[in-house]
Amino acid sequence: MNQTELATLGGGCFWCVEAVYQRVDGVLSVKPGYAGGHVDNPSYRDVCSGKTGHAEVAKIEFDPDQISYQQILNVFWQAHDPTTLNKQGADVGTQYRSVIFYHSEEQKALAVISKTEADQSEYWPNAIVTEITKINNYSDAEDNHDNYYQENPYQPYCQFVIKPKLDKLEKKGIID
Repeated sequence: MNQTELATLGGGCFWCVEAVYQRVDGVLSVKPGYAGGHVDNPSYRDVCSGKTGHAEVAKIEFDPDQISYQQILNVFWQAHDPTTLNKQGADVGTQYRSVIFYHSEEQKALAVISKTEADQSEYWPNAIVTEITKINNYSDAEDNHDNYYQENPYQPYCQFVIKPKLDKLEKKGIID
């Protein structure tokens, strides 16, 4: 198998981010998790309290021969509103912040360029507030968060938040 790479992204609820990237060609796996806080191995309840400093994230393993890190970031910009501080829709708190956790200096440089280009695109009426931070204090989320949308498509959050997002991205040809 070819060498794979990781991208760790926070764009609101990790169920949404996971559902989006599970539909992107070249993505091999997506794992919900927590990153960027000051508590080791926090629980979902801990992170939801907003007191751990963690963001809900998706750890995305991808094949760089099929999709580039830049393309991963292009999906990221389209899949959430990077202009709202600590908020995505009705999900409010630092755990829902827009953040790119880079795994290498190359990823950091590419993320900075991508953010600048996205901000200059005038796609959003407000400035992008996405953080770009070195990956730190990452832990996997509990197993019941894995494949959440796939396993709970009729749950209200999935119907009213995730499904419309997926429909929009599919219509734009961003995901399959």
